Amino acid sequence: MAFGITRDIVGTHELELNLKENASVSDLRVALGEAYPRLAGLASLAIAVNQEYAKDDVQLSEKDEVVLIPPVSGG
Repeated sequence: MAFGITRDIVGTHELELNLKENASVSDLRVALGEAYPRLAGLASLAIAVNQEYAKDDVQLSEKDEVVLIPPVSGG
């Protein structure tokens, strides 16, 4: 799932990427950057897996819910 500016960049709220077996969040970041180069220009991009913020070494599985969380600002 993509929200805010990430949704604008990828052009949809939901997307599907084919990753290698045993891919990590880091692998996902690389695949996203290749498919959507503008994502690399964001000041930050958090990724949540199954409703928890995930570090780059977290392994992904086919059934995981992944959310792209764009930089936020507020006051």
